[in-house]
Amino acid sequence: MTPTPDQSGVDRLDDEDFPAYSMGRAAELLGVTQAFLRSLDGARLLTPQRSEGGHRRYSRYQLRIAARVRELIDAGNSLEGACRIVILEDQLAEAQALNATLQHALDAHEVRYVEHP
Repeated sequence: MTPTPDQSGVDRLDDEDFPAYSMGRAAELLGVTQAFLRSLDGARLLTPQRSEGGHRRYSRYQLRIAARVRELIDAGNSLEGACRIVILEDQLAEAQALNATLQHALDAHEVRYVEHP
């Protein structure tokens, strides 16, 4: 019997947070050293999951963060500065998403109020 995607775990490959990449593969994909990835862990920007053997495993989301930090460092920022920028960018994106959601709810409420005062 062939396993379904849920049983085989293949469906998790689309999950941005699934830790699919070993440290070596992540470093290779990003064009960085494993020490760079460990420095992001040390800076507490990324906390990779661990395999049963204790090896770091990275998700696609974490790889995007690491790539952004690398861009910022290449542009002349320190590791600490780059990490802070990434955190602030993430907070800004969350605030903008919340603002959009609240604005949509407010607009919907105003339309209902105008139609049915």
